[in-house]
Amino acid sequence: MANNNNNQILVPQSRQNLNQMKYEIASELGFPNYNQIDKGSLPSRANGYVGGNITKRLVSLGEAALANSGGQVISATQSVNLETPQQ
Repeated sequence: MANNNNNQILVPQSRQNLNQMKYEIASELGFPNYNQIDKGSLPSRANGYVGGNITKRLVSLGEAALANSGGQVISATQSVNLETPQQ
């Protein structure tokens, strides 16, 4: 079956961390070998459950980052330079 994933990772350097998060969350939800499971054989509810929990975790991390940013907010349209820290 062809991969129809149209999701784009906005920060390519985060791909490995996002995958690690996915596998950790799947393991927490009772899918210990999620990276080796044929996702097409799982019910859509199971895959959605994993994806929904990833979203919750990412929103939580984003909220924490905003709370700790000291009032500096980067808009969604601004480009972020990952090579050097922002001042």
